[in-house]
Amino acid sequence: MADLTADKLAGRRLYLCTPDRPHLADFLTACIAGGVDVVQLRDKVLDARPLLRRAEVAVEVCRRLGVPFILNDRPDLALACGADGVHVGQDDAPPALARRILGDDAIVGFSTHAPSEWDAAAAEPVDYLSAGPVQETPTKPGRPGTGLSYLGHAAAHEHHPFFVTGGVTPDTVPALRAAGATRFVVVRYLTEADDPEANARTLSRAIDVPASPAAPR
Repeated sequence: MADLTADKLAGRRLYLCTPDRPHLADFLTACIAGGVDVVQLRDKVLDARPLLRRAEVAVEVCRRLGVPFILNDRPDLALACGADGVHVGQDDAPPALARRILGDDAIVGFSTHAPSEWDAAAAEPVDYLSAGPVQETPTKPGRPGTGLSYLGHAAAHEHHPFFVTGGVTPDTVPALRAAGATRFVVVRYLTEADDPEANARTLSRAIDVPASPAAPR
């Protein structure tokens, strides 16, 4: 059984989730230079062998730059490519199976989208959870946004470290932080950027700004 009290991602707060793309190695290098400190490859199109080859590219970059690399959905391919871990969703391989495949030293993440899923995840052998998407996003078609209330539930009942997902930009970070988020998953703000390094640096700085004190009631 994994140590559920250990925080294998301690100090890491800007988590890039990206599909495969041209010049993947250059893109990841730029994002990491700007402040990204966790990388996930999440591609819903590639078949297993092409995905494995692209994951190997990402592993090389992340290992060289000292950043954990997480593969989405596929604990078997995460094992094959030497990833640091895997992220699974509610309809993917169960976290316990991912843990059995990858072992206690691997990072296993798990998606949650509602208070009932959050509460049920308390006993899962995972290292972190994602909470969201707070805003509806085209990266998860058909899934409505959870709103800030779900983020508040996660923060008030925190049993695993968690990253907030959905619409993370420098403009949304203050409200997300006020609701309890301290770690953030970014997708389109970097994947659609003309200058991903500059955008990553801007977002990292926004995350580092001290949270404003709560307004008196």
